[in-house]
Amino acid sequence: MANEMMNKALEGLDQAVAAVKAAAETAPDAVAQAAHGVSGGAIDPFVFRFAIFVLSIFVGYYVVWSVTPALHTPLMAVTNAISSVIVVGALLAVGVAASGFATGFGFVALVLVSVNIFGGFLVTSRMLAMYKKKDR
Repeated sequence: MANEMMNKALEGLDQAVAAVKAAAETAPDAVAQAAHGVSGGAIDPFVFRFAIFVLSIFVGYYVVWSVTPALHTPLMAVTNAISSVIVVGALLAVGVAASGFATGFGFVALVLVSVNIFGGFLVTSRMLAMYKKKDR
């Protein structure tokens, strides 16, 4: 009896995993839709996405503030790399020109990310200069 229940639970889990995998491969919103479907409609896709957003804020906060000062330079380098990915998205938004809003927001994003990248490189170079030996 216990083995039957365990096998039934494992089958249900396998079906849920297969549904999530299939949904994740088909569309960008598929994971939220899969959670909506697997839960029988109890989880709204917006709530699912919003929960991930809030969790990412907490994780980001604790990751950044728990970094020791010696590791801030590599952290800045990674932040610059992430910003360079945002540049690609902003260039696509400006270049595709699906609407005036997309072009405008893409341009604003491009300007802000450019300031972030160049400022990050300036801060990183100043931090690295602090570790150089001084000439006497």
